[in-house]
Amino acid sequence: MNAGHAQSTLAHGSSEIIVPPFAVIPGSQVQRALDGREKEIVELVEATYRLHGAGRTVNPPSSFLRFPDRPASRMIALPASLGGESPVDGMKWISSFPENVRSGIPRASAVLILNDPSTGYPFACMESSIISATRTAASAASAADRLSRDRPRPTRIGFFGTGLIARYVHMFLQGSGWSFDDIGVYDLSLDSAAGFRMYAEQSRNATRVTVHQGPEELIRTSDLVVFATVAGEPHVSDPEWFDHNPVVLHVSLRDLAPQVLMASTNIVDDIEHCLRAATSPHLTEQLTGNRDFVHGTLNDVMAGRVDVPADRPAVFSPFGLGVLDLAVGSYVYDQVARSGELQTVDDFFHERRRYG
Repeated sequence: MNAGHAQSTLAHGSSEIIVPPFAVIPGSQVQRALDGREKEIVELVEATYRLHGAGRTVNPPSSFLRFPDRPASRMIALPASLGGESPVDGMKWISSFPENVRSGIPRASAVLILNDPSTGYPFACMESSIISATRTAASAASAADRLSRDRPRPTRIGFFGTGLIARYVHMFLQGSGWSFDDIGVYDLSLDSAAGFRMYAEQSRNATRVTVHQGPEELIRTSDLVVFATVAGEPHVSDPEWFDHNPVVLHVSLRDLAPQVLMASTNIVDDIEHCLRAATSPHLTEQLTGNRDFVHGTLNDVMAGRVDVPADRPAVFSPFGLGVLDLAVGSYVYDQVARSGELQTVDDFFHERRRYG
């Protein structure tokens, strides 16, 4: 993660600071930079979790912009600062407009701004819905691996919700070495379920895909359950559906009722971030009056500080940290820069002298 900030060092023999060139990286370049590198990105995300756990990041709470006339929609700002050998600052600005799906376009759109930590100047703006999906899927793939190490490795996976995030989770699981005997699918939209089924059947290592008629059937027949919905409040409330003790990737954060979480081992990405904004863990804290049901973070599991017993469901609830976006975005920037295809905007910062 060189992240371009080396360009803002002091000029030789003077005190003049060099303003970094400003680059624009479209989604096509982002896609090419990440394609086929799932294992590498999972390792990058795990390294970023370790930096975060060591206190070498700044990740303030996300800011939500909501609309009284469009209650289902929102925009979110995720500012962050990533330390380590190649530090970078920045912010992701992502919108979620679920009604977009009715028009055949993705629910989420996003940009990521990378800032040079020496000068504060932004040096890149890149399309970030792909980056956001990538870091989400990579963290889910890491959690699937880490949470299943003390139990039989799951062979039946169920996707509850079949949009872009579900597709990326499936892609990252495959790309990091997972294979399944059966893939289950459930979605309120039959068209979405059918589309995901077609995608899964045509992917490498294709296997049997079953479209389930209800959520209980999907959950009970899956050893690994992926929640990737747009649910605004819990809609799965029966702990008995999880009696077979699956690993649950609760990516969409608001699907599970407190009763389910209280009967599970709960792992999050960051406790303070995850227990806010009416997430399922936040609602569980409000109901119980404590955080005892949270057993630790994924970094705790990676470090061996927290065990994940096989005799209970294991639920991973990631709020989604801005530092992960910075890590993946910096990786993309470096890949594009090394390719020689970085598109810079000449004279983007026009006023470079205080007095003209």
